[in-house]
Amino acid sequence: MDKFIIRGGQQLRGTVTIGGAKNAAIALMPATLLASGKYHLTNIPELRDITTMSKLLQMMGVDIERAKHSITINTFRVNKFEAPYEHVKKMRASVYVLGPLIARYGHARVSLPGGCAWGPRPVNLHIEGIRKLGAHIAIDRG
Repeated sequence: MDKFIIRGGQQLRGTVTIGGAKNAAIALMPATLLASGKYHLTNIPELRDITTMSKLLQMMGVDIERAKHSITINTFRVNKFEAPYEHVKKMRASVYVLGPLIARYGHARVSLPGGCAWGPRPVNLHIEGIRKLGAHIAIDRG
């Protein structure tokens, strides 16, 4: 739908519930890796990408509790600093864990994502940003 066409002289009234934005949630979830703590995110959509990111973070030692439209993320016990290709190939946004892991722990191992049906979606900005911080990056091509 590109537009609403309203005819008549009636004033619009009512409420609309706005759903959470997947892309915002997908970026906020790995951002919790920046500091040890317990984070509560609300208005989180129930989508496969949210589940995929949750599984990746849990593999790293993050505790995650899901309620209907919220997630509680506990980063006290992070003990793995890797995003293997098996996870990254499912969702390109998995590369978002790279920056927070480098910032907090000083090292990370994140596979490069594979191709994308939507065309090129480079991750070079993530890598260049890390290199500007003076960190050494070893590229794992899966």
